[in-house]
Amino acid sequence: MASAQAVPARAASEPAPLSGPAMIFAGLILAAANFLVVLDTTIANVSVSNIAGALGVSPSQGTWVITSYAVAEAVVVPLTGWLSARFGAVRVFVFGMIGFGIFSFLCGLAPSLGLLVLFRILQGACGGPLMPLSQTLLLRVFPKEKAAAATGLWAMTTLIAPILGPILGGALCDSVGWAFIFWINVPIAIACAWFAWNLLKGHETPLAKAKVDLVGLGLLVVWVGALQIMLDLGKEHDWFASPMIIGLAIVAVVGFAAFLIWELTAENPIVDLRVFRHRGYTAAVITLSVAFGAFFGINVLNPLWLQQNMGYTATWAGYVSALLGVTAVMVAPLAAGMSAKFDARKLVFLGLIWMAVMTFFRAQANQQMGYFDIAHWLLFQGFGMPFFFVPVTALALASVRVEETASAAGLMNFCRTLSGAFATSVVTTVWADGASRNHNELSGVLNGAQGTMDQLKGLGMSADQARGTLDNMVQSQGVMLATNQVFMAMAVLFVVAATIVWLAPKPTRVADTSAVH
Repeated sequence: MASAQAVPARAASEPAPLSGPAMIFAGLILAAANFLVVLDTTIANVSVSNIAGALGVSPSQGTWVITSYAVAEAVVVPLTGWLSARFGAVRVFVFGMIGFGIFSFLCGLAPSLGLLVLFRILQGACGGPLMPLSQTLLLRVFPKEKAAAATGLWAMTTLIAPILGPILGGALCDSVGWAFIFWINVPIAIACAWFAWNLLKGHETPLAKAKVDLVGLGLLVVWVGALQIMLDLGKEHDWFASPMIIGLAIVAVVGFAAFLIWELTAENPIVDLRVFRHRGYTAAVITLSVAFGAFFGINVLNPLWLQQNMGYTATWAGYVSALLGVTAVMVAPLAAGMSAKFDARKLVFLGLIWMAVMTFFRAQANQQMGYFDIAHWLLFQGFGMPFFFVPVTALALASVRVEETASAAGLMNFCRTLSGAFATSVVTTVWADGASRNHNELSGVLNGAQGTMDQLKGLGMSADQARGTLDNMVQSQGVMLATNQVFMAMAVLFVVAATIVWLAPKPTRVADTSAVH
């Protein structure tokens, strides 16, 4: 996959790196840009209920705000290398930052879900190149002896942003309104663009008349777009009872087949699928996609459940959701060190089994649980996340040739991002369907309903009020059961992913994971 990492870190003809405070400030600006883009992958998670309520749509439709951004970002990432070669990394970074700010502002103004999704797509398209380019530019302005520190600074923003996203999103929603989860980006984006241009314009990358695989890009957009729209709209249109859903499914299948054929035979493919010839890489990417899909899906579902079924505000749902990242950040350095010393497959297996066990315990939830009862399982689950994510990345990149590292890293990031978007649609659909099914089943086997009705009427309720209250109680239990059923299914997926990793042969070298974004 073409990505910004394909751009040389420094050429002999380029000016010397920035020195002193200017270099440090440039590093902070680039790290802030990466922080902003990663933050927007999670800041909307706890805001879905608020957005859906404000725009008059269902919570499952509200999740389009998450999936549209993720899909657009994933599709644009392969263009980063071509854009950098054609226009220059600094120019692409600055204009991407400006576009990100503009569309963030428009997201907050959107009066309808359709316009909000459109602006989120454009926001994701502008943000896609910013993650890899921020890392590339860091390596251009920092001397080699300080490159590790610069990469460490960049990596910390990638770890911290997903933790702060739910907290910040929840606090903004409850205090000033959901629009501010997007408007908060605007001043930061403007500042990053202005300072980046003034500090880095003398460090522009060499330009070249690079070719872009327009056919491959078109096929990629077609099959990914058709599949995501099918997943998002399937429930509303009764799935394959709808000609539209059938049509989207056909377009997705045919488009994917055509995409595979074209990319495997094209001279300069936009996505280099040839790296899948390495068994270790294939096994690692499938493991990553399955496990990350399960992880991201339940972390989108968690705040929805807390707000709709447990009475949590967006702020408190954010506090709970962020706890998983706290312990993940704490043990990430340990996981990174162990990845260089131990068989990565063992670490991945243990990390995923740990996450499966914690998710299994989460699947025993009930409506009487307090904050700590929910929070401590998330804290414990966070210990397993780095032992899965860090080693599986190292395993994947150690399985390809050194010259294929940048391409393999970009493709892995693409698969990970798409798996999160697809999982969001599937999990929320399964959850809503499960709640309806459970409601019907519970209503059919309800014992003592008349006695409960009599008790409620004895409290002064009318027959209709008592009936409505009883139905709400059944619905609440149906949602609780559906939540546990989804958690249980995700626990099984973690186990499946832990099994798949053993299809990879033992790596023979330790990979440089700095190419991952």
